[in-house]
Amino acid sequence: MRAYAADTALLVIDYQEKLVPAMVDYAEWLRCSQILIKGMIELDVPVIVTQQYTKGLGETVHEIRGIEGMPDGFDKISFSCLEDENISAALERISVKNVVVCGCEAHICVLQTVIDLIAEEYNVYVAADCIASRKLSDKQAALKRAEQEGAYITTAEAILFELLGRAGSDTFKRISALVK
Repeated sequence: MRAYAADTALLVIDYQEKLVPAMVDYAEWLRCSQILIKGMIELDVPVIVTQQYTKGLGETVHEIRGIEGMPDGFDKISFSCLEDENISAALERISVKNVVVCGCEAHICVLQTVIDLIAEEYNVYVAADCIASRKLSDKQAALKRAEQEGAYITTAEAILFELLGRAGSDTFKRISALVK
């Protein structure tokens, strides 16, 4: 299933102060996530940011929160973003058919959100280099389960160029510069 920027949203799940440092290879995960988020903003793809129990896990880390054009995060206590009325309503208002997902933890909040998005008949794209867990085996299991549920597994660079669709524009130059 081919995705187009005009029909796509990005869901940025729980990049929080107390979670991020505990993730496997978190520096590389953050780097890839920044590329994805900046590229999506460059493509005018709507972005929804979530925070799991902000009081206990902290705010979105500055590496993500500080990206120009980032919206404020929705605080949630449900693991699945779709079980939060405010997040579900925000996604419905955007009115897209494709959702790209990034964040942590891959096997908990990300996976449960992916399953619920698919149940709501969204086309879901999981950026494998932009999800993380405390253990690599949990991330790998989450990717396998997401694919079994019907999600499309991709990477930040692959989905950005898929949404871009063609070379020869200023946007292409800016996206290319991001991934280099």
